[in-house]
Amino acid sequence: MELDYEFMQKTFFEVWQGAGVTLSLTALSLLIATAPAFYLAVLRLRGSTASRSIARLYVSFVRGTPIILQILLLYSLLPSILNVLVKAAGLDFNIFESVSPFWYAVVVFSLNTTALLAEVFRSALLAIPKGQLEAGLSIGLSELTTYVRVIIPQALVVALPNICNVTVNLIKGTSLAFLMTVKDVMAIGKVSASYGYNYIEAYVDVFVVYLVLCSIVQVLYRFAELRLGAFRGNDWN
Repeated sequence: MELDYEFMQKTFFEVWQGAGVTLSLTALSLLIATAPAFYLAVLRLRGSTASRSIARLYVSFVRGTPIILQILLLYSLLPSILNVLVKAAGLDFNIFESVSPFWYAVVVFSLNTTALLAEVFRSALLAIPKGQLEAGLSIGLSELTTYVRVIIPQALVVALPNICNVTVNLIKGTSLAFLMTVKDVMAIGKVSASYGYNYIEAYVDVFVVYLVLCSIVQVLYRFAELRLGAFRGNDWN
């Protein structure tokens, strides 16, 4: 078997153009998921019995079902639900034509990432001694202020390696966005390959693009970890 290197070179730059969509989808999903994930983590640790059960159920549901099934289910249901709500409100707005599939993908991956980050934050908060919260309260700080100024900065350093893992897995997971007709790295590669059935060459290009993106993200997280964790000393690097 002989590879078509000319096709690979041409397709690589076409596939690379989809990196912006992949990174945008990743960044938006992480940004949207961060606050609710932290809230779920706090609920798991300090919430009532009912709230802890609800948070645990959500995390278990997301972690226990394949993401491809979540995509197919939500992408089938969400537009229809929104269309019913729009019609009920008496608005003349076509959901199916007006809303880009990109935003449905953002919703799906945000919901999935929320559950994953919730466990990351929970484990990071558990790594911080409970006495620090009590110490903050004893000197007159509110619970919110103690979390923001004392606990979260330390927990963030502990959580960074796992957040990096979630981010890398999210970048790779967005390759399934093509199921929602989102023109990301994978979708462009598949379309380019379909014309001449050069699937091996296209998939090699896609492989390289994802490898580059994930490597850059890992380097950035490593740099952030070293900077934020400087107080720990060299033994932790």
